[in-house]
Amino acid sequence: MNPETVRQWIAKAEHDWKIALDELATADPVSDMVCFHLQQCCEKYLKAFLISHGREHPRTHRLEVLIHLCTKIDPEFQILRAWESDQLSRYATVLRYGEEFYMPSQQETQQAIAVTEKVRQFVSQKLQQNVTENPDSQPSPDPPLKD
Repeated sequence: MNPETVRQWIAKAEHDWKIALDELATADPVSDMVCFHLQQCCEKYLKAFLISHGREHPRTHRLEVLIHLCTKIDPEFQILRAWESDQLSRYATVLRYGEEFYMPSQQETQQAIAVTEKVRQFVSQKLQQNVTENPDSQPSPDPPLKD
């Protein structure tokens, strides 16, 4: 496991988070792209967790697959299913590759933001916990970027 790789995945996840929030703050936000970047943020955090444990991550946008793999390492990842974070997967596929035009509502977008924030915090805590429990295995990942 390369700690720098984990940091890079987290940085990329935080870039997606920032893009989503920046777009949301515009006069006429494009909700499909906001939700796409929220899904990407969660996907990259989950992949960072897998990498931090020396696991391969599949080339997939399906969060349910990534959550399943993370749950094999830490059963507490089941909470992500209760939060329905796997539902964000549709924003990576249906919105970008679907045949029907779909624009998430403002309420749906706000729910996606809330779920993504929970995932960010949860996975960040798990990454920090891994560092605390295994101090020789890797240095602490950089904290999330803040604006």
